[in-house]
Amino acid sequence: MLFNRRSKTRQKVAWTGVRNYQARNFMRDDMKVGDLILFYHSNAKPNGVYGIAKVVSKPYPDPTAFDKKDEHYDPKSKKEKPTWILVDVAFVSKFKTPISLDEIKLDPHLEGMVVRQTGSRLSVMPVSEKHFNYITSIY
Repeated sequence: MLFNRRSKTRQKVAWTGVRNYQARNFMRDDMKVGDLILFYHSNAKPNGVYGIAKVVSKPYPDPTAFDKKDEHYDPKSKKEKPTWILVDVAFVSKFKTPISLDEIKLDPHLEGMVVRQTGSRLSVMPVSEKHFNYITSIY
């Protein structure tokens, strides 16, 4: 999975605020405890993959959806039937050098990676084992 959130410690962090249905579905249906994920920073210079994290919880309701003071509050989401889901993640390692989106787009070994596609900038998206292994072997 490709993330655009960050954790600077080895402690678990709830990945709150995902408000895209497709991204939510990837998180809810596909992420499993122990899965390794790529940290993708979309607000960094450069945008790109900066390291590895791990999924450390099963999916559960995102509490920010119920908090009227939170920027991610959703009045349609109910505790009895939550709309938004999250998982907890933990820092694993940081790359010595980030791999920028431009590098990802130019590397022929990463052909077919979803993040390369125009308009594909979900906060959660699948990454094939082949692409994950390639990225982690060279960075």
